[in-house]
Amino acid sequence: MRQARENGSGRGALAATTLAASVLAASILVMGAVGPAAANDYPTVAVADYVMGCMAANGETPNALRQCACSIDVVASLLSYDDYTQAETVLRMRQVSGGGEKMALFRETPATKVMVDRLRRAQVEAEVRCFF
Repeated sequence: MRQARENGSGRGALAATTLAASVLAASILVMGAVGPAAANDYPTVAVADYVMGCMAANGETPNALRQCACSIDVVASLLSYDDYTQAETVLRMRQVSGGGEKMALFRETPATKVMVDRLRRAQVEAEVRCFF
């Protein structure tokens, strides 16, 4: 442990732990701020996952944390959690290589296109509201 502190790697682990705790705390606060009247209650784990992915793409800064927390709030206001998870599932399945006809269901059907388009529109709206 002493050697890790001396070469600085201990600080990196501490920073990562602090960041993860901050993201989790912010996610809990965000969900609390929305309140029980919200029509689209997303589970805290889903909010934290979204915020962490967003921060990985946009920088791990306090400003990015605020923007990413805002972003998931906007998405949640526009899509039910069920619609969000269905669209995310389609997007994840599209990344799977192979699969033949079974995977075509996720790539080529009008229903999956509508799901993904709704999510994309919600994400664009979130970007406009939160990142500009």
